[in-house]
Amino acid sequence: MYALIWGCVLLAILYFYLRKKHSYFKDHEVNHIPPVPILGNATKGLLKMQHLVEGFDKLYFAFPEDRFVGNYDLLWPTLMIRDPELLRLIGVKDFDYFSDHRPFTSENDPVFAKSLFGLKGQKWRDMRSTLSPAFTGSKLRGMVPLIQDCSKNLVRYLDAEIKKSDNGYLDVDSKDLFTRYANDVIATCAFGLRVDSIAEKDNEFYRMGHKCTNFSYVQILKMITILIFPFINKIMSIEIFPKDVTGFLKRIVLDTMTNRDQNKTYRPDVIQILLEAKKGILKHESLKDEKDAGFATVDESSIGKSVITHAWNDDELAAQAILFFFAGFDTVSTAMVFLMYELAVNGDVQTKLRREIDACYEKYNGKIDYDKLNQMKYLDMVFSETLRKWPPGASLDRECQNRYNLGKPHSKASKDFYLDKGTQVIVPVWSIHRDPCYYPEPARFDPERFSDDNKRNIKPFTYIPFGIGPRNCIGSRFALTEVKTMAFDLLRHFELSPAAKTRVPAVLDPSASFAMRLLGGHWIRIRARDTM
Repeated sequence: MYALIWGCVLLAILYFYLRKKHSYFKDHEVNHIPPVPILGNATKGLLKMQHLVEGFDKLYFAFPEDRFVGNYDLLWPTLMIRDPELLRLIGVKDFDYFSDHRPFTSENDPVFAKSLFGLKGQKWRDMRSTLSPAFTGSKLRGMVPLIQDCSKNLVRYLDAEIKKSDNGYLDVDSKDLFTRYANDVIATCAFGLRVDSIAEKDNEFYRMGHKCTNFSYVQILKMITILIFPFINKIMSIEIFPKDVTGFLKRIVLDTMTNRDQNKTYRPDVIQILLEAKKGILKHESLKDEKDAGFATVDESSIGKSVITHAWNDDELAAQAILFFFAGFDTVSTAMVFLMYELAVNGDVQTKLRREIDACYEKYNGKIDYDKLNQMKYLDMVFSETLRKWPPGASLDRECQNRYNLGKPHSKASKDFYLDKGTQVIVPVWSIHRDPCYYPEPARFDPERFSDDNKRNIKPFTYIPFGIGPRNCIGSRFALTEVKTMAFDLLRHFELSPAAKTRVPAVLDPSASFAMRLLGGHWIRIRARDTM
């Protein structure tokens, strides 16, 4: 009897606790979708019943007149920003209130807590300023030949495989193919290694990358634990990424830096840049045109342009190289996959782009460098539209550092809403890019949105594939250059079309949850061009 009474009491306490937690937005007049007890609005995503972006869309489009809406990560309230003007305030004007990402690893993580993504406050500012000269046009001009070696290697492999086939074409899962290409680019440009992951399927560098970026259920559980219960960061160390992977990459970085320093050797890659940063000789340059790599390129803020004399230790510098590896291995390859998918299913776009590529190749007698690559307007239009329709980062996040007045959430609200310190803010990049208010017929792949006449009409802060404000992606130029180089060489030699397994229209795989993966795989058909 006593057990029954106490059981009822505990259930009642739990009920009122959950009711109080999940009444936060209602009490503050913020519209939201009613949450599931305990699991909040993340239920279907956590159970892999729908992709992450479906949840974003459902919330984003549920209240079309609202400036921001409420979302529950399990029990904790987060804010989704819908209004571009609010994005300007949060991302740029009032950046000091929102300068940090929400933590996704332990504060004691030996790698990612020290990386540019994980650093906070003044340490982040100092590291951003230290590294910003690394990804200017002049630095990338030196890296393009290294990238071209990888793209030409990809062409040779595909040409050989097609010649061996009986039907004159090759059906490939492009995710695997372009992940291997991206792996080789990051190996040569960031770690100073020559790796052929396309021919040597099981090389150690590729295996480590695959292990690092393909999260296990245990890793996902650890990340969710840190995201939802950030106080755990203070009391224990939870390492998300396998020690053998981070240790392997760290050894490569430090050993290569030591070897180059002792032998006075030079190579135009990220290792060289880190070595210069360590010695304090990495200099900022005057940028004549910050959009030299294309429309999607993000500008560097005054934070990144400031001069810093901070002395970085080996662990801190190695952490940056590992972050570049992580971003380059998965994010860039994802952008390539969707670019090739759209070219395969939009033959008219592919034909027009190939004409531009052929004309450029003939004009410069095959001598294509960084500047010539980025003079190709239609190539930039096609990739800009790819990043609009399929942004590799479906959302951005920020953590509020001090109490902040967001104003009224909608016209019917009677009072302003204040963000409390520590509250998480979500920017639904995917949903904004597919909002018909900004992009008519958003599901249609239309590079003409980014023509000279049309791109000036794109509303500020509604095209954000590389983030917003001072904390945008430092490697946007590198990513754009890497993908354009690959697209140039691939389309000059091959024709793309849908394979038998290609799903049209494309649908994101709900089992991937957080990753941008297509249901049924990323299959395309590749055949050699009839004439060259």
